[in-house]
Amino acid sequence: MDGLNQSCFCTGLDDAGLTQALASPDLDALVRERCPHAFAARPVFVEGAQLDRMAAVVRAVEAVVALPAFREQALAGAAPTARHAQGARGAFFGYDFHLADGRLGLIEINTNAGGAMLNAVAARAQRGCCEAVSRLLPASVCADALERDIVAMFRREWALAGRRTSLQRVAIVDMDPAAQYLYPEFLLFQRLFEQHGLQAVVCDPRELQLKAGRLWAGDVPVDLVYNRLTDFYLQADESRVLREAYLQDAVVLTPHPQAHALYADKRHLAVFSDDACLAALGVPTQQRELLAHTVPRTRPVRAEDAATLWQERRHWFFKPADGFGSRAAYRGDKLTRRVWEEILAGHYVAQELVMPGERVVDAMVDGTTALQPLKYDLRNYVYEGRVQWVAARLYQGQTTNFRTPGGGFAPVYRVGSTEACVER
Repeated sequence: MDGLNQSCFCTGLDDAGLTQALASPDLDALVRERCPHAFAARPVFVEGAQLDRMAAVVRAVEAVVALPAFREQALAGAAPTARHAQGARGAFFGYDFHLADGRLGLIEINTNAGGAMLNAVAARAQRGCCEAVSRLLPASVCADALERDIVAMFRREWALAGRRTSLQRVAIVDMDPAAQYLYPEFLLFQRLFEQHGLQAVVCDPRELQLKAGRLWAGDVPVDLVYNRLTDFYLQADESRVLREAYLQDAVVLTPHPQAHALYADKRHLAVFSDDACLAALGVPTQQRELLAHTVPRTRPVRAEDAATLWQERRHWFFKPADGFGSRAAYRGDKLTRRVWEEILAGHYVAQELVMPGERVVDAMVDGTTALQPLKYDLRNYVYEGRVQWVAARLYQGQTTNFRTPGGGFAPVYRVGSTEACVER
């Protein structure tokens, strides 16, 4: 696939198609103002065998997390809210992979992965001028199916929480949502829910009220909260009402604290990458081998290992155990002594460095179109162990940032080894 990702420019994002896909002049203007680099100029090509392998890794992780011994271990050190279970699985898990030179690495798992609705928009806004590649374009029917799947997922969460009536009202909740970078996506979700007969509001957790055993957003009663907060355990004062409503089962919350504790704590990667730990948990040999070859070696950062880790830092990537969005994450070869001291004082893991893939794009920079190589990772949107959609994120720098001209979310095209592309 390296040849296609280096030299194929005969398909990509169509500007007029993007406007049409957003289907709202106000939303179109907001996207272009707020997040002009949310949509990548070009797609990413991935071999079908690697996509199948990612799906197998997802299933293997799900099998490990289902083990009582793992769950007991994971929840023992988590916040009290993580011990509350409603039955819901958690919406929008994000399994993020790096793929370069044939090496596939699961770098992390997130439990409130954003961007699914933006990817549906991107799928509808692609164009192709090469017949071979045009056959690979994600047709509108695929985006339609994804959106139906999203609505079905939230209804499934409602049912799994033991609710017998039909889901009626959804609140999309984040801190100061109108100021969030991905606020346009919140509006896309609101529109999608309403198109499927669900009342939907976008609100701040401080706008919520708990009255007579029911959660309200202003004067609207709320059945289910689509949780976009990064206060994963609902520990902040601003989350107090939502926390109480969740613990009292006055609302269905998804994703929820228990999902984060079981999947997204990056210390679990140390377990997934350690064959002895997996064997002790009773994980079958085939799954252990798959995880050992796909999850980069990960270890907690401890003071007693500081000298060794500093000496070997070029081989490691350092992440906060409960971090998100690449915040406070560092490549070892970029570390300063000051940052290293902060890492030692925090709760970090060191993950063996697995390089991201590379996609060359033709992007407008300073008024001139030029070819430039961008890094990419691969995000698998997952629900109940099933991959719903795979997208790439193109970027420059150490981590994904949605600030790179030509970068952002990109469709992933599944191809075989015999596929060809006409170079422009």
